[in-house]
Amino acid sequence: MTQLLRVQNFTVSIDGIGAGEDQTLDNPFGLDQSRLMEWLFATASSPVRTGPGGSRGLDDCFARDFSHGIGAEIMGRNKFGPQRGPWTDHDWQGWWGDEPPFHTPVFVLTHHERPSFTLGDTTFHFVGGDPASVLEKARIAAHGKDVRLGGGVTTIRQFLDADLVDTLHVVVAPVRFGHGLKLWESPDELRDRFHLEVVPSPSGVVHHLFWRK
Repeated sequence: MTQLLRVQNFTVSIDGIGAGEDQTLDNPFGLDQSRLMEWLFATASSPVRTGPGGSRGLDDCFARDFSHGIGAEIMGRNKFGPQRGPWTDHDWQGWWGDEPPFHTPVFVLTHHERPSFTLGDTTFHFVGGDPASVLEKARIAAHGKDVRLGGGVTTIRQFLDADLVDTLHVVVAPVRFGHGLKLWESPDELRDRFHLEVVPSPSGVVHHLFWRK
């Protein structure tokens, strides 16, 4: 069975920006996360929802499909936390508290070694190497299921440049930031390698669905 490398629910602004340049402990995205992710937070399946309610339409279909068929995740170090360089604080265990939302092995890309640790049913491994070798480790850990490429922007671009991504779901939110880390200038940049369907949502976001040609 083919194991896919999938990008899911990755959200960018109209001008292609998926993260800011001034990430801090209090601001993981380095920009106004609430404006960028409003579509997801409004769904019934939102990972931050603690009570009933929320939308049940198109956006919620994508939100609740987040973990379907996923056996491992790859993320960049900046998605894991704001530290740079050698690890100076091993007490920092990510943004997500005692129960991270991944529920799989997670491979964090870094040039600096750090011991693996487990929170709930998520185990974080800190790995170096080129995208292909990291993907191979994640596929072994996924036990036949797909691997999710969680971001951030730089990590997704690295795996796209290595031609390793099989499918992408990118959400374009109706906001403009003007500066930050860009996934693209235009989604048309990927049409040489991917089919593309564009699906507007009543919420105002536009879902871009890419799959390899």
